[in-house]
Amino acid sequence: MNIFLSPFVHLGRSTLSILQRVGSIALFGLKGLSGIVRPPFYAAIFGRTLVEIGFLSLPVVALTAIFSGGVIALQSYSGFRHYHAENAIANIVVLSITRELGPVLAGLMVAGRVGAALSAQIGTMRVTDQIDALRTLSTDPMKYLVTPRLLAAIVALPFLVLIADILGVFGGFTVAVGKLGFTPESYMNSTLASLNAMDVSVGLIKAAVFGFLIALLGCYHGYHSKGGAEGVGAAATATVVTASILLLTFDYLLTDLFFTS
Repeated sequence: MNIFLSPFVHLGRSTLSILQRVGSIALFGLKGLSGIVRPPFYAAIFGRTLVEIGFLSLPVVALTAIFSGGVIALQSYSGFRHYHAENAIANIVVLSITRELGPVLAGLMVAGRVGAALSAQIGTMRVTDQIDALRTLSTDPMKYLVTPRLLAAIVALPFLVLIADILGVFGGFTVAVGKLGFTPESYMNSTLASLNAMDVSVGLIKAAVFGFLIALLGCYHGYHSKGGAEGVGAAATATVVTASILLLTFDYLLTDLFFTS
């Protein structure tokens, strides 16, 4: 009987462990967000993190967006020319970038670059007892370390995605005009006719959610890291993996929420 029940026991324990971890992350995030409305607010840390997430991530996000727009234009042309629908390429590029690829690719790039860095920063402070030292100085570690980083990520990601949208469309425009024989006027007219404020707004909402998730997981794994340098490395790895999975999961959920047939 124990042999037959053993798989169900392991499944139950794994499920409870996952639910416990999800609840712990959710409470951590709520506590971090509550610090926004409770003084003091550490503006210097917010500004420094905003520059780190927004400005320093701009090159990798920009390059990713430009080449993604160009790839979409090329792939769309290779498929649509068989149906004499080449004029729809501009529509496909702008819709793909604003609705999906802009926020998702920017989120994944930031998760790999910033999420791991946040986890390593806070994890190093944890294993070197600097977080405990903050408490001895009557400083709330959550308000000092977590709240400014959460807010900075929520603010920075939409701006990054907006720039990624513009550059992604520009990448498609460059390939379409320079390689596929489109005229600049016709391509831009098709792009502007397909551009929808709702599509851009949904992408920016996704970006804000993705920014929150990246900062939350980076801070959470760093805050709870242990075991010296090895633990800090494990926390950074866990941040990138879990953030990437959750970004794609929430991307589907938000797409389904705003889906219109």
